[in-house]
Amino acid sequence: MMRRIFLAGVGALALSGCVVGPNYESPAPRAPAQTPFAGATSPAFTGDEPQGQWWQLFRDPTLDALIREALTANTDLRVAEANLRRARAVLSESRAGRLPSTTVSGSATYARQSGEALGLPGTSPTGDAYDVGLDVSYQLDLFGRIHRTIEASRADAEAVQAAFDLTRITVAAETTRAYADACSAGRQLAVAQESVRVQQETYDLTRRLLQGGRATMLESSQAGAQLDQTRATIPTLEAQRQTALYRLAVLTGRPPTEFPPAAAACATPPALAQAIPVGDGASLLARRPDIRQADRQLHAATARIGVATADLYPSISLGGSIGSSATSPGNLGHSDAFRFSVGPLISWSFPNIAVARARIREARADADAALASYDGTWLNALQETESALTRYARELDRLNTLRRAHGQAAEALRIARLRYQAGRENFQVVLDAQGALAAVDSQVAQSEAALSDNLVTLFLALGGGWQDAS
Repeated sequence: MMRRIFLAGVGALALSGCVVGPNYESPAPRAPAQTPFAGATSPAFTGDEPQGQWWQLFRDPTLDALIREALTANTDLRVAEANLRRARAVLSESRAGRLPSTTVSGSATYARQSGEALGLPGTSPTGDAYDVGLDVSYQLDLFGRIHRTIEASRADAEAVQAAFDLTRITVAAETTRAYADACSAGRQLAVAQESVRVQQETYDLTRRLLQGGRATMLESSQAGAQLDQTRATIPTLEAQRQTALYRLAVLTGRPPTEFPPAAAACATPPALAQAIPVGDGASLLARRPDIRQADRQLHAATARIGVATADLYPSISLGGSIGSSATSPGNLGHSDAFRFSVGPLISWSFPNIAVARARIREARADADAALASYDGTWLNALQETESALTRYARELDRLNTLRRAHGQAAEALRIARLRYQAGRENFQVVLDAQGALAAVDSQVAQSEAALSDNLVTLFLALGGGWQDAS
Protein backbone atom coordinates (compact mmCIF):
# COMPACT_ATOMS: atom_id res chain seq x y z
CA MET A 1 0.00 0.00 0.00
CA MET A 2 2.70 2.50 0.98
CA ARG A 3 4.59 1.69 -2.21
CA ARG A 4 1.54 2.48 -4.34
CA ILE A 5 1.01 5.77 -2.49
CA PHE A 6 4.65 6.69 -2.99
CA LEU A 7 4.52 5.91 -6.71
CA ALA A 8 1.34 7.94 -7.09
CA GLY A 9 3.02 10.93 -5.43
CA VAL A 10 6.09 10.61 -7.66
CA GLY A 11 3.92 10.45 -10.75
CA ALA A 12 1.97 13.52 -9.71
CA LEU A 13 5.19 15.43 -9.09
CA ALA A 14 6.39 14.46 -12.57
CA LEU A 15 3.33 16.12 -14.03
CA SER A 16 3.83 19.31 -12.05
CA GLY A 17 5.80 20.93 -14.86
CA CYS A 18 2.63 21.31 -16.97
CA VAL A 19 1.46 24.95 -16.90
CA VAL A 20 -1.76 25.72 -18.78
CA GLY A 21 -2.71 29.04 -20.30
CA PRO A 22 -0.86 31.36 -22.72
CA ASN A 23 2.64 32.60 -21.96
CA TYR A 24 2.98 36.38 -21.95
CA GLU A 25 4.65 38.18 -24.83
CA SER A 26 5.06 41.94 -24.52
CA PRO A 27 3.46 43.91 -27.38
CA ALA A 28 6.07 46.68 -26.99
CA PRO A 29 8.16 45.66 -30.07
CA ARG A 30 5.06 46.04 -32.23
CA ALA A 31 4.50 49.63 -31.04
CA PRO A 32 6.02 52.05 -33.59
CA ALA A 33 9.00 53.98 -32.21
CA GLN A 34 8.88 57.31 -34.03
CA THR A 35 12.47 58.49 -34.33
CA PRO A 36 12.88 61.39 -34.14
CA PHE A 37 9.76 63.16 -32.88
CA ALA A 38 7.97 65.09 -35.59
CA GLY A 39 7.75 68.13 -33.29
CA ALA A 40 11.43 68.08 -32.33
CA THR A 41 12.75 69.77 -35.49
CA SER A 42 13.06 73.14 -33.72
CA PRO A 43 16.56 74.25 -32.63
CA ALA A 44 15.07 74.40 -29.10
CA PHE A 45 15.41 70.59 -28.87
CA THR A 46 18.15 67.98 -29.13
CA GLY A 47 17.96 64.22 -29.57
CA ASP A 48 19.90 63.55 -26.37
CA GLU A 49 18.22 61.52 -23.64
CA PRO A 50 16.45 63.74 -21.10
CA GLN A 51 17.87 63.93 -17.61
CA GLY A 52 16.08 61.88 -14.95
CA GLN A 53 15.79 64.72 -12.42
CA TRP A 54 14.90 67.21 -15.15
CA TRP A 55 14.01 69.99 -12.71
CA GLN A 56 17.72 70.35 -11.90
CA LEU A 57 18.22 71.78 -15.40
CA PHE A 58 16.70 75.04 -14.10
CA ARG A 59 19.57 75.38 -11.59
CA ASP A 60 17.18 76.81 -9.00
CA PRO A 61 18.07 75.76 -5.42
CA THR A 62 14.63 76.84 -4.16
CA LEU A 63 12.88 74.59 -6.67
CA ASP A 64 15.22 71.68 -5.90
CA ALA A 65 14.45 71.98 -2.18
CA LEU A 66 10.69 72.16 -2.81
CA ILE A 67 10.70 69.00 -4.92
CA ARG A 68 12.78 67.11 -2.36
CA GLU A 69 10.22 68.09 0.26
CA ALA A 70 7.28 67.13 -1.96
CA LEU A 71 8.77 63.72 -2.75
CA THR A 72 9.01 63.09 0.98
CA ALA A 73 5.79 64.54 2.37
CA ASN A 74 3.22 64.67 -0.46
CA THR A 75 0.02 62.89 0.57
CA ASP A 76 -0.71 61.38 -2.87
CA LEU A 77 2.75 59.85 -2.86
CA ARG A 78 2.17 58.43 0.61
CA VAL A 79 -1.02 56.77 -0.64
CA ALA A 80 0.84 55.34 -3.65
CA GLU A 81 3.57 54.01 -1.37
CA ALA A 82 0.98 52.29 0.85
CA ASN A 83 -0.65 50.74 -2.24
CA LEU A 84 2.75 49.43 -3.28
CA ARG A 85 3.34 47.81 0.12
CA ARG A 86 -0.09 46.17 -0.11
CA ALA A 87 0.63 44.80 -3.60
CA ARG A 88 3.90 43.33 -2.39
CA ALA A 89 2.09 41.72 0.53
CA VAL A 90 -0.39 40.14 -1.88
CA LEU A 91 2.54 38.78 -3.88
CA SER A 92 4.01 37.24 -0.72
CA GLU A 93 0.64 35.65 0.00
CA SER A 94 0.53 34.15 -3.50
CA ARG A 95 4.06 32.77 -3.15
CA ALA A 96 3.04 31.11 0.11
CA GLY A 97 0.77 28.84 -1.96
CA ARG A 98 3.87 26.82 -2.88
CA LEU A 99 4.51 25.97 0.77
CA PRO A 100 2.85 23.12 2.65
CA SER A 101 0.18 23.96 5.20
CA THR A 102 0.37 22.51 8.69
CA THR A 103 -2.20 22.11 11.44
CA VAL A 104 -1.49 21.19 15.06
CA SER A 105 -4.48 19.82 16.96
CA GLY A 106 -5.28 18.55 20.44
CA SER A 107 -8.49 17.40 22.05
CA ALA A 108 -9.83 15.94 25.27
CA THR A 109 -13.38 14.50 25.30
CA TYR A 110 -15.69 12.41 27.39
CA ALA A 111 -17.83 10.32 25.05
CA ARG A 112 -19.28 6.99 24.04
CA GLN A 113 -18.96 5.82 20.46
CA SER A 114 -21.51 3.81 18.53
CA GLY A 115 -20.84 0.09 18.67
CA GLU A 116 -22.51 -0.29 15.28
CA ALA A 117 -19.99 2.17 13.78
CA LEU A 118 -17.13 0.15 15.25
CA GLY A 119 -18.58 -3.19 14.13
CA LEU A 120 -19.06 -4.39 17.71
CA PRO A 121 -22.17 -5.84 19.35
CA GLY A 122 -23.86 -3.64 21.91
CA THR A 123 -22.43 -0.31 22.88
CA SER A 124 -18.84 0.74 23.38
CA PRO A 125 -17.57 1.79 26.78
CA THR A 126 -18.06 5.37 27.94
CA GLY A 127 -14.93 7.24 29.00
CA ASP A 128 -12.26 9.82 28.35
CA ALA A 129 -10.45 10.20 25.02
CA TYR A 130 -7.34 12.26 24.35
CA ASP A 131 -5.73 13.06 21.01
CA VAL A 132 -2.81 15.18 19.75
CA GLY A 133 -1.68 15.38 16.15
CA LEU A 134 0.14 17.19 13.33
CA ASP A 135 -1.47 17.38 9.88
CA VAL A 136 0.56 18.41 6.80
CA SER A 137 -0.94 19.17 3.37
CA TYR A 138 0.87 20.11 0.16
CA GLN A 139 -0.98 21.08 -3.00
CA LEU A 140 0.66 19.79 -6.16
CA ASP A 141 0.75 22.51 -8.84
CA LEU A 142 -0.03 20.01 -11.59
CA PHE A 143 -1.43 22.45 -14.10
CA GLY A 144 0.20 25.71 -13.01
CA ARG A 145 -2.60 27.34 -11.05
CA ILE A 146 -0.23 28.44 -8.30
CA HIS A 147 2.44 29.36 -10.85
CA ARG A 148 0.04 31.56 -12.81
CA THR A 149 -1.37 33.09 -9.62
CA ILE A 150 2.13 34.11 -8.54
CA GLU A 151 2.85 35.40 -12.05
CA ALA A 152 -0.30 37.54 -11.99
CA SER A 153 0.43 38.86 -8.50
CA ARG A 154 4.00 39.73 -9.48
CA ALA A 155 2.74 41.63 -12.54
CA ASP A 156 0.16 43.40 -10.36
CA ALA A 157 2.91 44.47 -7.96
CA GLU A 158 5.02 45.75 -10.84
CA ALA A 159 2.00 47.67 -12.19
CA VAL A 160 1.51 49.30 -8.78
CA GLN A 161 5.23 50.12 -8.74
CA ALA A 162 4.77 51.85 -12.09
CA ALA A 163 1.76 53.72 -10.68
CA PHE A 164 3.95 54.83 -7.77
CA ASP A 165 6.58 56.05 -10.24
CA LEU A 166 3.90 57.90 -12.21
CA THR A 167 2.66 59.57 -9.04
CA ARG A 168 6.23 60.56 -8.23
CA ILE A 169 6.87 62.33 -11.54
CA THR A 170 3.41 63.91 -11.41
CA VAL A 171 4.13 65.33 -7.94
CA ALA A 172 7.50 66.67 -9.15
CA ALA A 173 5.88 68.22 -12.21
CA GLU A 174 2.97 69.78 -10.34
CA THR A 175 5.31 71.17 -7.69
CA THR A 176 7.38 72.74 -10.44
CA ARG A 177 4.22 74.05 -12.11
CA ALA A 178 2.92 75.60 -8.88
CA TYR A 179 6.30 77.24 -8.25
CA ALA A 180 6.40 78.49 -11.86
CA ASP A 181 2.85 79.84 -11.56
CA ALA A 182 3.79 81.75 -8.40
CA CYS A 183 6.90 83.15 -10.09
CA SER A 184 4.99 84.02 -13.26
CA ALA A 185 2.31 85.82 -11.27
CA GLY A 186 5.09 87.70 -9.49
CA ARG A 187 6.57 88.65 -12.86
CA GLN A 188 3.22 89.81 -14.26
CA LEU A 189 2.61 91.75 -11.05
CA ALA A 190 5.95 93.51 -11.42
CA VAL A 191 5.11 94.37 -15.05
CA ALA A 192 1.70 95.75 -14.04
CA GLN A 193 3.29 97.81 -11.26
CA GLU A 194 5.84 99.23 -13.72
CA SER A 195 3.01 100.13 -16.13
CA VAL A 196 1.23 101.84 -13.24
CA ARG A 197 4.42 103.80 -12.50
CA VAL A 198 4.80 104.91 -16.12
CA GLN A 199 1.13 105.85 -16.44
CA GLN A 200 1.27 107.68 -13.11
CA GLU A 201 4.06 109.86 -14.54
CA THR A 202 1.91 110.61 -17.59
CA TYR A 203 -1.07 111.44 -15.42
CA ASP A 204 1.06 113.74 -13.24
CA LEU A 205 2.36 115.41 -16.40
CA THR A 206 -1.16 116.13 -17.61
CA ARG A 207 -2.05 117.60 -14.22
CA ARG A 208 0.93 119.97 -14.40
CA LEU A 209 0.17 120.92 -17.98
CA LEU A 210 -3.49 121.46 -17.03
CA GLN A 211 -2.43 123.83 -14.29
CA GLY A 212 -0.21 125.67 -16.82
CA GLY A 213 -2.99 125.94 -19.36
CA ARG A 214 -1.33 123.61 -21.87
CA ALA A 215 -3.64 120.61 -21.37
CA THR A 216 -7.35 120.05 -21.02
CA MET A 217 -9.41 118.29 -18.38
CA LEU A 218 -10.33 115.70 -21.02
CA GLU A 219 -6.68 114.72 -21.47
CA SER A 220 -6.12 114.52 -17.74
CA SER A 221 -9.25 112.37 -17.27
CA GLN A 222 -8.20 110.06 -20.09
CA ALA A 223 -4.79 109.56 -18.46
CA GLY A 224 -6.43 108.91 -15.09
CA ALA A 225 -8.84 106.36 -16.58
CA GLN A 226 -5.99 104.47 -18.23
CA LEU A 227 -4.05 104.48 -14.94
CA ASP A 228 -6.98 103.06 -12.97
CA GLN A 229 -7.59 100.35 -15.60
CA THR A 230 -4.03 99.15 -15.18
CA ARG A 231 -4.27 99.32 -11.39
CA ALA A 232 -7.38 97.12 -11.56
CA THR A 233 -5.31 94.22 -12.91
CA ILE A 234 -3.11 94.10 -9.80
CA PRO A 235 -5.60 92.44 -7.36
CA THR A 236 -6.24 89.62 -9.84
CA LEU A 237 -2.52 88.98 -10.25
CA GLU A 238 -2.01 89.04 -6.48
CA ALA A 239 -4.78 86.46 -6.11
CA GLN A 240 -3.15 84.26 -8.78
CA ARG A 241 0.18 84.37 -6.98
CA GLN A 242 -1.43 83.63 -3.62
CA THR A 243 -3.42 80.63 -4.86
CA ALA A 244 -0.30 79.23 -6.55
CA LEU A 245 1.55 79.53 -3.25
CA TYR A 246 -1.29 77.75 -1.43
CA ARG A 247 -1.15 74.94 -3.98
CA LEU A 248 2.60 74.70 -3.62
CA ALA A 249 2.34 74.41 0.17
CA VAL A 250 -0.17 71.54 -0.04
CA LEU A 251 1.93 69.71 -2.63
CA THR A 252 4.83 69.74 -0.17
CA GLY A 253 2.66 68.39 2.64
CA ARG A 254 2.12 71.70 4.46
CA PRO A 255 -0.99 73.68 5.39
CA PRO A 256 -1.86 76.20 2.63
CA THR A 257 -0.67 79.25 4.55
CA GLU A 258 2.76 77.75 5.29
CA PHE A 259 4.20 78.38 1.83
CA PRO A 260 7.95 79.04 1.58
CA PRO A 261 8.94 82.74 1.64
CA ALA A 262 11.47 82.21 -1.17
CA ALA A 263 8.67 81.17 -3.53
CA ALA A 264 6.57 84.16 -2.50
CA ALA A 265 9.47 86.49 -3.38
CA CYS A 266 10.11 84.88 -6.80
CA ALA A 267 9.44 87.18 -9.78
CA THR A 268 11.19 85.28 -12.59
CA PRO A 269 9.55 82.10 -13.92
CA PRO A 270 11.92 79.16 -14.41
CA ALA A 271 13.27 78.92 -17.95
CA LEU A 272 16.03 77.14 -19.81
CA ALA A 273 18.68 78.94 -21.84
CA GLN A 274 19.81 75.68 -23.46
CA ALA A 275 18.31 73.27 -25.97
CA ILE A 276 16.06 70.71 -24.31
CA PRO A 277 17.04 67.01 -24.57
CA VAL A 278 13.97 65.03 -25.60
CA GLY A 279 15.28 61.65 -26.82
CA ASP A 280 13.15 59.72 -29.30
CA GLY A 281 10.00 57.63 -29.48
CA ALA A 282 11.72 54.34 -28.65
CA SER A 283 13.19 55.66 -25.41
CA LEU A 284 9.86 57.30 -24.55
CA LEU A 285 8.06 53.95 -24.64
CA ALA A 286 10.64 52.52 -22.23
CA ARG A 287 10.65 55.58 -19.98
CA ARG A 288 6.99 56.42 -19.39
CA PRO A 289 5.65 54.74 -16.22
CA ASP A 290 2.07 54.69 -17.50
CA ILE A 291 3.17 52.55 -20.47
CA ARG A 292 5.03 50.24 -18.11
CA GLN A 293 1.94 50.07 -15.90
CA ALA A 294 -0.28 49.14 -18.87
CA ASP A 295 2.23 46.47 -19.92
CA ARG A 296 2.25 44.91 -16.44
CA GLN A 297 -1.55 45.00 -16.26
CA LEU A 298 -1.69 43.15 -19.57
CA HIS A 299 0.78 40.59 -18.21
CA ALA A 300 -1.38 40.05 -15.13
CA ALA A 301 -4.52 39.65 -17.24
CA THR A 302 -2.77 37.10 -19.46
CA ALA A 303 -1.59 35.09 -16.44
CA ARG A 304 -5.14 34.97 -15.08
CA ILE A 305 -6.24 33.12 -18.22
CA GLY A 306 -3.99 30.31 -17.00
CA VAL A 307 -5.47 30.52 -13.51
CA ALA A 308 -8.97 30.14 -14.96
CA THR A 309 -7.89 27.35 -17.33
CA ALA A 310 -6.44 25.35 -14.42
CA ASP A 311 -9.99 25.00 -13.04
CA LEU A 312 -10.71 22.58 -15.90
CA TYR A 313 -8.34 20.07 -14.35
CA PRO A 314 -8.33 18.23 -11.02
CA SER A 315 -6.69 19.60 -7.92
CA ILE A 316 -4.45 17.12 -6.09
CA SER A 317 -2.96 17.52 -2.65
CA LEU A 318 -0.62 15.23 -0.75
CA GLY A 319 -1.51 14.96 2.90
CA GLY A 320 -0.08 13.31 5.96
CA SER A 321 -0.96 13.11 9.60
CA ILE A 322 0.82 11.81 12.68
CA GLY A 323 -0.40 11.83 16.25
CA SER A 324 -1.32 9.92 19.33
CA SER A 325 -4.71 8.82 20.73
CA ALA A 326 -5.25 7.41 24.21
CA THR A 327 -7.76 7.12 27.01
CA SER A 328 -5.54 8.98 29.49
CA PRO A 329 -3.02 11.83 29.09
CA GLY A 330 -0.20 9.65 30.42
CA ASN A 331 -0.62 7.11 27.62
CA LEU A 332 -0.28 9.63 24.77
CA GLY A 333 3.46 8.96 24.57
CA HIS A 334 3.18 5.16 24.34
CA SER A 335 3.93 3.46 21.05
CA ASP A 336 0.57 1.73 21.14
CA ALA A 337 -1.13 5.14 20.96
CA PHE A 338 0.80 6.26 17.81
CA ARG A 339 -1.18 6.78 14.64
CA PHE A 340 -0.39 8.06 11.11
CA SER A 341 -1.93 8.46 7.70
CA VAL A 342 -0.64 9.56 4.26
CA GLY A 343 -2.16 9.79 0.85
CA PRO A 344 -3.33 12.00 -2.00
CA LEU A 345 -6.54 14.02 -1.99
CA ILE A 346 -8.15 14.64 -5.36
CA SER A 347 -10.92 17.18 -6.00
CA TRP A 348 -12.49 18.01 -9.37
CA SER A 349 -15.51 20.04 -10.40
CA PHE A 350 -16.27 17.64 -13.27
CA PRO A 351 -18.76 17.32 -14.88
CA ASN A 352 -19.87 20.92 -14.10
CA ILE A 353 -17.15 22.68 -16.08
CA ALA A 354 -19.43 25.34 -17.59
CA VAL A 355 -18.45 27.77 -14.81
CA ALA A 356 -14.75 27.19 -15.47
CA ARG A 357 -15.14 27.77 -19.22
CA ALA A 358 -17.12 30.94 -18.58
CA ARG A 359 -14.32 32.21 -16.34
CA ILE A 360 -11.80 31.49 -19.08
CA ARG A 361 -13.84 33.59 -21.49
CA GLU A 362 -14.01 36.36 -18.88
CA ALA A 363 -10.22 36.23 -18.41
CA ARG A 364 -9.60 36.35 -22.17
CA ALA A 365 -11.93 39.34 -22.50
CA ASP A 366 -10.04 41.08 -19.66
CA ALA A 367 -6.75 40.39 -21.49
CA ASP A 368 -8.15 41.80 -24.74
CA ALA A 369 -9.26 44.93 -22.88
CA ALA A 370 -5.82 45.24 -21.26
CA LEU A 371 -4.17 44.99 -24.68
CA ALA A 372 -6.41 47.71 -26.06
CA SER A 373 -5.61 49.84 -23.01
CA TYR A 374 -1.90 49.30 -23.59
CA ASP A 375 -2.19 50.38 -27.23
CA GLY A 376 -4.19 53.43 -26.20
CA THR A 377 -1.61 54.33 -23.55
CA TRP A 378 1.40 54.40 -25.87
CA LEU A 379 -0.58 56.20 -28.57
CA ASN A 380 -1.63 58.80 -26.02
CA ALA A 381 1.98 59.09 -24.79
CA LEU A 382 3.22 59.88 -28.30
CA GLN A 383 0.36 62.34 -28.84
CA GLU A 384 1.04 64.12 -25.54
CA THR A 385 4.74 64.41 -26.30
CA GLU A 386 4.29 65.63 -29.86
CA SER A 387 1.72 68.19 -28.69
CA ALA A 388 3.94 69.39 -25.85
CA LEU A 389 6.92 69.77 -28.21
CA THR A 390 4.82 71.77 -30.66
CA ARG A 391 3.27 74.05 -28.03
CA TYR A 392 6.62 74.82 -26.44
CA ALA A 393 8.37 75.56 -29.75
CA ARG A 394 5.56 77.80 -31.01
CA GLU A 395 5.26 79.65 -27.70
CA LEU A 396 9.01 80.27 -27.78
CA ASP A 397 8.64 81.79 -31.26
CA ARG A 398 5.76 83.93 -30.01
CA LEU A 399 7.76 85.16 -27.03
CA ASN A 400 10.71 86.18 -29.21
CA THR A 401 8.35 88.14 -31.47
CA LEU A 402 6.69 89.85 -28.51
CA ARG A 403 10.07 90.89 -27.12
CA ARG A 404 10.90 92.59 -30.42
CA ALA A 405 7.50 94.29 -30.33
CA HIS A 406 8.25 95.51 -26.79
CA GLY A 407 11.36 97.34 -27.97
CA GLN A 408 9.44 99.03 -30.77
CA ALA A 409 6.53 100.00 -28.49
CA ALA A 410 8.92 101.52 -25.93
CA GLU A 411 10.59 103.60 -28.63
CA ALA A 412 7.20 104.70 -29.99
CA LEU A 413 6.14 105.93 -26.53
CA ARG A 414 9.40 107.86 -26.06
CA ILE A 415 8.93 109.67 -29.39
CA ALA A 416 5.23 110.34 -28.74
CA ARG A 417 6.00 111.99 -25.40
CA LEU A 418 8.69 114.21 -26.86
CA ARG A 419 6.45 115.34 -29.71
CA TYR A 420 3.55 115.96 -27.34
CA GLN A 421 5.69 118.04 -24.99
CA ALA A 422 6.90 119.99 -28.03
CA GLY A 423 3.30 120.64 -29.07
CA ARG A 424 3.61 118.66 -32.31
CA GLU A 425 1.24 115.79 -31.38
CA ASN A 426 -2.03 115.61 -29.51
CA PHE A 427 -2.34 113.75 -26.23
CA GLN A 428 -4.25 110.84 -27.75
CA VAL A 429 -1.08 109.73 -29.53
CA VAL A 430 0.68 109.48 -26.16
CA LEU A 431 -2.18 107.51 -24.63
CA ASP A 432 -2.25 105.11 -27.57
CA ALA A 433 1.49 104.56 -27.44
CA GLN A 434 1.39 104.12 -23.67
CA GLY A 435 -1.49 101.63 -23.90
CA ALA A 436 0.31 99.69 -26.63
CA LEU A 437 3.45 99.39 -24.49
CA ALA A 438 1.47 98.24 -21.45
CA ALA A 439 -0.35 95.65 -23.59
CA VAL A 440 2.90 94.30 -25.03
CA ASP A 441 4.50 94.18 -21.59
CA SER A 442 1.55 92.16 -20.30
CA GLN A 443 1.65 89.83 -23.30
CA VAL A 444 5.38 89.22 -22.80
CA ALA A 445 4.82 88.30 -19.15
CA GLN A 446 1.88 86.05 -20.06
CA SER A 447 3.94 84.35 -22.78
CA GLU A 448 6.78 83.74 -20.31
CA ALA A 449 4.25 82.13 -17.96
CA ALA A 450 2.83 79.98 -20.77
CA LEU A 451 6.33 78.96 -21.82
CA SER A 452 7.16 77.77 -18.28
CA ASP A 453 3.88 75.87 -18.07
CA ASN A 454 4.47 74.25 -21.48
CA LEU A 455 7.98 73.27 -20.42
CA VAL A 456 6.68 71.48 -17.32
CA THR A 457 4.06 69.72 -19.47
CA LEU A 458 6.80 68.65 -21.89
CA PHE A 459 8.99 67.16 -19.18
CA LEU A 460 5.96 65.39 -17.71
CA ALA A 461 5.13 63.95 -21.14
CA LEU A 462 8.73 62.74 -21.55
CA GLY A 463 8.26 60.65 -18.41
CA GLY A 464 11.49 61.28 -16.54
CA GLY A 465 12.07 61.61 -12.81
CA TRP A 466 11.03 58.20 -11.46
CA GLN A 467 14.37 56.46 -11.99
CA ASP A 468 15.74 57.45 -8.57
CA ALA A 469 12.64 56.33 -6.65
CA SER A 470 13.33 53.90 -3.84
